[in-house]
Amino acid sequence: MKKFAIFGDPVEHSKSPKMHNGTFKTLNVDAIYYKIHLKDGSKLKNRFLSEELSGANITVPHKEVAYSICDELDEFAKSVKSVNTIIYRDNKLYGYNTDAPGFLKSINKFDNIKNILILGAGGTTKSSAYFLRDSGFNVEILNRSQPRLENFLKDGFKCYTFDNFKPKEYDLIVNMTSAGLNDNNLPAPKEILDAILPNAKAAVDIIYGKETPFLKLAKEYNLPTQDGSEMLLQQGVLAFDYFTNHQFNLEQIEDAMRKALFEE
Repeated sequence: MKKFAIFGDPVEHSKSPKMHNGTFKTLNVDAIYYKIHLKDGSKLKNRFLSEELSGANITVPHKEVAYSICDELDEFAKSVKSVNTIIYRDNKLYGYNTDAPGFLKSINKFDNIKNILILGAGGTTKSSAYFLRDSGFNVEILNRSQPRLENFLKDGFKCYTFDNFKPKEYDLIVNMTSAGLNDNNLPAPKEILDAILPNAKAAVDIIYGKETPFLKLAKEYNLPTQDGSEMLLQQGVLAFDYFTNHQFNLEQIEDAMRKALFEE
């Protein structure tokens, strides 16, 4: 039996085991998937190897550490320096990033989206911003502080801190911070959100399994909203494809995974 896991801090809330184990069962794959709560990212490689895993998913805050421990990287993971999927093969760790293509597929339901404001500048933003820009969207980034924005600025993104942001119209506003995951915090000051949400077409939070304060506020302005469940599913389909070495088609995986994730 092959073993897979998800590493993160926090990780207790993760639905990835439910999603992957259900899909393993439906597709008759002899494998198991479980959670590993890892506080210290420097121990990621040793823990991965000591668990004798065939692969893993990496969630906050360890995606950049995951990038640094891989022996081989696909081109996209290499460009964004962020890894959320690791495969162990031929005594090497292979790193991939399925976050961004998963996120793009998850927002297909919203029409006429061109201008996107991302709240936060962490690992998920790092992958998604570049992928979205390469896919034809105008992407701007708003973060609490300046240091994390430096690389985005160098690469030509329009970036702002809470102090220098001037509200304008955006089609889609996305929370890619952890605000609201284990607290009741908003991802940006309420006065900023109150200035931009009324003019938006939709709001998305990558946190799943709960209605965050950000989504509650967006609903007060009658915006269509979406939590992170669809992104979780879509990035999970791609990760599962790597886990099983491309032996199933993506439609098969998605059907099984959707059933595992959304049906009780």
